[in-house]
Amino acid sequence: MPLAKQFSPTEALDKARRYCAVQERGHQEVRDKLYAWGLHRAQVEDAISRLIGEGFLNEQRFAETFAVSKFHQKGWGRNKIEYELKARRISGPCIKLGLKAIDEDEYMVTLKRLVQRRWALEKAHTAPMRRQRVIRYLLSRGFEMDKVEVALPERS
Repeated sequence: MPLAKQFSPTEALDKARRYCAVQERGHQEVRDKLYAWGLHRAQVEDAISRLIGEGFLNEQRFAETFAVSKFHQKGWGRNKIEYELKARRISGPCIKLGLKAIDEDEYMVTLKRLVQRRWALEKAHTAPMRRQRVIRYLLSRGFEMDKVEVALPERS
């Protein structure tokens, strides 16, 4: 596999600005790109600092955008979103702010809609088994157990 094209620090910074202008990016994502473009550690850290100073990079803004978009587009719960943000090396305080950006009422409406849809799809023979499968599905989507129990129908 051929190596990525090498860029001068000035070219890489311009390229990084365009990269960040397209959509919100995490610091580590941009850092990895800069390394791939041939910059060394001091150059990468200087570029990251400049991008932050110029407003192209903002970890809190990224966390909020990521959390809300994954919730709306993919129907992910807070646990899964938190896990993905940690995997992208986003700081704890920014993760908390990102998760707070999800509207609680909308979160519960979505969860209840997912419960109804999955309940109708489950073909389990007994109600407890059906309930267990629905819970397992929702937990895999990243929803919290206490919220899942609230959204489930009463002993059906």
